[in-house]
Amino acid sequence: MRNLLKVIKVLGIGFLALALSLTVFLKVVHYPNPIAVIKLGLAPASKTPTLLPWHTIEPAAEPIPLSTSAETPPATVEFRGRQVPWQEFLDTTDTNAYLIIRNGVITYEYYNSKKEITASSQLPSYSMAKTMTSLVIGQLIDQGKIKESDKFVSYFPEWKTGTTFDDVTIQSLLDMESGIGVSDNYPSGPTGWGVGIAQMYATTDMNWWISHNRKMFEAPNTKPEYRSVNTQLLGLIIQEVVGTTVSEYFQKNIWQPVGTEFPATWNVDRVGGHEKTFCCFNASARDYARIGLMINNNGMVGANQVVPKAWIKRLSTSAVKLDWNWGYGAQVWHPYAGINLAMGLHGQQIFMDPATRTVIVKLSDNPTSDTFQRDAAKVALALARK
Repeated sequence: MRNLLKVIKVLGIGFLALALSLTVFLKVVHYPNPIAVIKLGLAPASKTPTLLPWHTIEPAAEPIPLSTSAETPPATVEFRGRQVPWQEFLDTTDTNAYLIIRNGVITYEYYNSKKEITASSQLPSYSMAKTMTSLVIGQLIDQGKIKESDKFVSYFPEWKTGTTFDDVTIQSLLDMESGIGVSDNYPSGPTGWGVGIAQMYATTDMNWWISHNRKMFEAPNTKPEYRSVNTQLLGLIIQEVVGTTVSEYFQKNIWQPVGTEFPATWNVDRVGGHEKTFCCFNASARDYARIGLMINNNGMVGANQVVPKAWIKRLSTSAVKLDWNWGYGAQVWHPYAGINLAMGLHGQQIFMDPATRTVIVKLSDNPTSDTFQRDAAKVALALARK
């Protein structure tokens, strides 16, 4: 018995020493504490908004109402080469919310009651946040505060490297042509948290992270490749130019003017710090839809021009080809002719078809390695064009 107690004591001391060492290491590399990292790594996408610090974005004082009408969903949809029942499609793609809006009217609205998801639930955008960031960039260009030809280091000369990093422009960031050497290979398992994209997602000090991640894979505008670091640099430029947090600007100039109903949040490295503009915007399905409606309507909400028409044209025009040979421009995907798509890692989509005045919002908990995004976009196209 005495020997057993000694073993337990030694193991306990060893565990405490390991935990202390890990805590110190994570602090040095500007990660959250070990428990927070574990929670973040294990949580489904829909549970992440409150696992990182955030800034709150208040809704419109007088939300613009969305009228509703009943639309029966199709009995079956073509999904992965076969006809499947509608509910099977929703369940297979782990859908938390699905909205169809035609001519400004919600004709179908689904929330996953098993997960207690409702119309007011704040659900993460992941990379749909890139499109939100683009809307702000478009406004600032229209205001003459920035130009697409501006170099990133012209705003942050302290980060010059003497390499082609110094040639990265707002345009190359917008169109995924910067060449910055941080790939979007997402982690699998505990060891994956050491890769650059995971570090950027979890960091508690974005300035520190940028200062350690300025190597280049290639010169700007030589090879388009989807890299989230591009949008993070755009977010830093926004904050530098407007003199407030991105959330404050977005609240006043985008979120409230589109007539939103519920508060949103934007996760940050630390409160008062930098928004993680490449991801980490969180809102209700209906309010994501309001963003889609505004884009479909050439940047207008009622008589108010929220985003310049010229910028809607810019983000609606493909500048490069990326995954699946889909077009991409100014932080927006173009999977099919005439379609704009904001898309996030775990099955988040705002599918916009201005020709049929249709907006479809899908918010999900897909695994990162799956192709559900492409398949869900096909379903949305069939619904929009039926």
